[in-house]
Amino acid sequence: MWKTKNRKVLIRLRKDGTPCRERIDFIKKQYPAGCRVELHRMEDPWSPVPSGTKGTVLCVDDAGQLHMQWDNGRTMALVPGADSFSRIDAPAKKRERAGDAR
Repeated sequence: MWKTKNRKVLIRLRKDGTPCRERIDFIKKQYPAGCRVELHRMEDPWSPVPSGTKGTVLCVDDAGQLHMQWDNGRTMALVPGADSFSRIDAPAKKRERAGDAR
């Protein structure tokens, strides 16, 4: 499952266990390179990034993983559906609208 705006969304997976093309395209639109993310929980038993760490998305690969540059210097990817995180910057359209109000 994957959370978006406090709702859980099922991720359709292909037989090889990777998300379908539509889900990957959705992830790429929601988390473009340069956007900021805050980590809530990481499901990596060996060396997780600490909860509360913030970082910048470098890219989203064809498996739907968000490759990150964390503010603490690490570069570990996020896996939607396994890790819990949220976008902390406003999308460009919302920022532009807010700037137009006078």
